[in-house]
Amino acid sequence: MSEFHFWKYQGTGNDFVMIDNRDQSFKKSVFNISKICDRRFGIGADGLILIENDLETDFRMVYYNSDGNESTFCGNGGRCIVSFAKALQIIDKNARFIARDGIHEAEVLGREVRLKMRDVEDILSIENGFELFTGSPHFVEMTTNVLAVDVKRKGAEIRYSDRFKKEGINVNFVELKKDRIIVRTYERGVEDETFSCGTGVTASAIVAANQGLTSPIAIETPGGLLKVEFKRKSENAFEEIYLQGPAEMVFEGKAKY
Repeated sequence: MSEFHFWKYQGTGNDFVMIDNRDQSFKKSVFNISKICDRRFGIGADGLILIENDLETDFRMVYYNSDGNESTFCGNGGRCIVSFAKALQIIDKNARFIARDGIHEAEVLGREVRLKMRDVEDILSIENGFELFTGSPHFVEMTTNVLAVDVKRKGAEIRYSDRFKKEGINVNFVELKKDRIIVRTYERGVEDETFSCGTGVTASAIVAANQGLTSPIAIETPGGLLKVEFKRKSENAFEEIYLQGPAEMVFEGKAKY
């Protein structure tokens, strides 16, 4: 068995096992990662994130869902890895790093991290909702009583529908208030509701902008509060998108796999 050092981080309840893999010593496999993320037989997390060296930026972020498969960008994970990089003294206050969806910039603001997300080029209006890409693919459905939604059942129905079952999609249920939105998210790869999803609240805020809310938009999730800022390029295109919220270490330790 191999031993590894890990740190556990969370951003509004979205939790991650963080590993410093700059020496490339971690043995990557679907089995190893899914076992580590298992909440009964492992450390337990929504995902696992490796921080690795990169020649052109401060570091590389490699993100895996809890099912062990490498996935697209994770907003809350992106905020957590910036906090992790600061703890490792890779950065001080500002970061520029590469992830699967491209280069991101971020700023550490005390307990919070302000992360620049990728531009949104289009919002596709489809039956019962909206489809857009914010680093990961998202479906957004507006509802009048989000707390009553069976997120796991209804989210799975959409995620495995004929339209999305090949690649999968994250599903967000959004309630619009005068001064904020309330968001609950079903995440592919986790296959359940998570306490928060950074790319999901970003997608939800962008859709809410087309429902009348203006930047910045406050977002309430089961795991806490987030904020999304943006500038509108056109009716369905947005730029200068920033996700801000807490990103904190929970504990660190050693484990074997």
